[in-house]
Amino acid sequence: MEKIKIDHSTEREKFLPLNREDMEARGWDALDFLIISGDAYVDHPSFGHAIISRWLESLGYRVGIIAQPDWRSTEDFEKMGRPRLGVMVTGGNMDSMINHYTASGKKRKTDDYSPGGAPGMRPDRATIVYCNRVRELWKDIPLIIGGIEASLRRMAHYDNWGNDVRRSILADSRADLLVFGMGELPITEIARYLSDGREVSNIRDVPGTCWKTHDPENAADAVILASFEEVKSDKKLFAQSFKKFYLEQNHIRGSRIIQDQGAWHVVQNRPSRPLTEKEMDKVYSLPYTKASHPDYDDAGGVPALEEVRFSITSHRGCFGECSFCAIAMHQGRIIQTRSDESMIEEARQYKKMQGFKGYIHDVGGPTANFVIPSCPDQDKKGACTGKSCLFPSPCKKLVADHSRYINLLRKLREIPGIKKVFIRSGLRYDYILEDKKTDFLDELCRYHISGQLKIAPEHVSPAVLSRMRKVQRNITTEFIDAYRQKNKELGMKQFLVPYFMSSHPGSTITEAIDLAEFIRDSGLRPEQVQDFTPTPGSVSSCMYYTGMDPFTGEEVYVPKSFEERKIQRALLQYWMPENTEIVRKALINAGREDLIGTDKKCLIQERHIRRRMLK
Repeated sequence: MEKIKIDHSTEREKFLPLNREDMEARGWDALDFLIISGDAYVDHPSFGHAIISRWLESLGYRVGIIAQPDWRSTEDFEKMGRPRLGVMVTGGNMDSMINHYTASGKKRKTDDYSPGGAPGMRPDRATIVYCNRVRELWKDIPLIIGGIEASLRRMAHYDNWGNDVRRSILADSRADLLVFGMGELPITEIARYLSDGREVSNIRDVPGTCWKTHDPENAADAVILASFEEVKSDKKLFAQSFKKFYLEQNHIRGSRIIQDQGAWHVVQNRPSRPLTEKEMDKVYSLPYTKASHPDYDDAGGVPALEEVRFSITSHRGCFGECSFCAIAMHQGRIIQTRSDESMIEEARQYKKMQGFKGYIHDVGGPTANFVIPSCPDQDKKGACTGKSCLFPSPCKKLVADHSRYINLLRKLREIPGIKKVFIRSGLRYDYILEDKKTDFLDELCRYHISGQLKIAPEHVSPAVLSRMRKVQRNITTEFIDAYRQKNKELGMKQFLVPYFMSSHPGSTITEAIDLAEFIRDSGLRPEQVQDFTPTPGSVSSCMYYTGMDPFTGEEVYVPKSFEERKIQRALLQYWMPENTEIVRKALINAGREDLIGTDKKCLIQERHIRRRMLK
């Protein structure tokens, strides 16, 4: 995507302070809160540090940001002085280990959340490292951690990069409080308590937070998880504990949770309630510059901004509950949405921004077409415990209706100066098919894609799909047929770009071959294949570590060796010349020589091999 050059020469004062000079320009002698982030400072609501800092600012607090400090000393951390009320730390928009390493453990060469995409601007396990530096400076200062790294590591968890079970990040970081999920409401209460003079050690009643105690009687009402030492030494206990933890994530009916971490017990309060529409509107109406800080201009800005600069977040939450995704454990399963008026106003503001050419890049959320709550019961009960909205089949109470989304998109298209409104967030096509009230597919194909639509079947084998909590193959086939037929009706030539995942728990070589045959028969050609990465907090990561499904207790085959993962990945792109010999060997070892030959159904065309041998 084309990078947009913006003149920041007179814009610096619109950003929050990054140093002492910025503070003095505002007439501040001290901050109320210092926010430390593993990402470069981008003042856009797609970045967590921007939302929390602007939110605190709107509440009347003086906030400064230290973005990507040099963690090798305390010098960067103390440049704005000791804040009056506390320090807040986030590893960034991604877990720092995922940010640094590929699924195969190789170091990434770029970091889209750093100036110019430069790697190495944050440490491994950034939240822990930053907190240790803060504690070197100010041993007694209230220290609060948040963001996705903290959120998904809030209890004992499997860590793929160390191939071990780690303690709660709250214990390892030496922080006082952990905010999990979306932080506006918890941060509001924490800031008020600290401002009123309450000791941080006594802040134990805020929903959406975790806290520490030496005495478990301080949380006598909590559901007890097996201890860190127990889940570290017993995989079955780990799986059982994960299930118990997962099922309590309900802001209405969930219980507190407690887990012995050794030196501390960590307590998780109930999740924070979903934001109201009015509160969501406030979050996205704050005075963001929608730009990266001018300090990064010479480096070319921050690459992660370019894709979202002119995008509109319509909602939060996802009721899809894919096993490999941690959204359900972070944003939650209940949809929190903005008003149409709020989003229309944001689109109008884009027209005034330098670099805007009339194209809105996206209107969506974790799943673009989940813009209304899945079920009316959630207002009183929260998300159902132990039941899914879409898996293994749509719930009878599911409200599948794109009417509101269609009306919103039409309103946005009608704004003078808006040339095109794209949808680039993921779409759940099973939900599209379930909606009998609208023809959303028609609207989508006519107006909101440009040449191709990305879909994520992930797999087609029942053994894998059941572990992924994804729809069965026939639903995928039905949507592919419907999409192609719709484009034929409209006289449009638009394609599907699929995303598939290799080496997910449940996938043997047999399942990988099954998927390769589907790819062959469907005519789809994945440009990218995602090799499964066990991320903290997901159901699939629990399966990967324990070899069992935490909800059923069933054993699950897990492909772990480098060689097998390489083979499964190659099978999903069997037509690539560099994969020929790997796939051929895999087919022979699997007894599938029938897929090697001259027939058009063969994955390996024998004549290609002969031609190569002649050369």
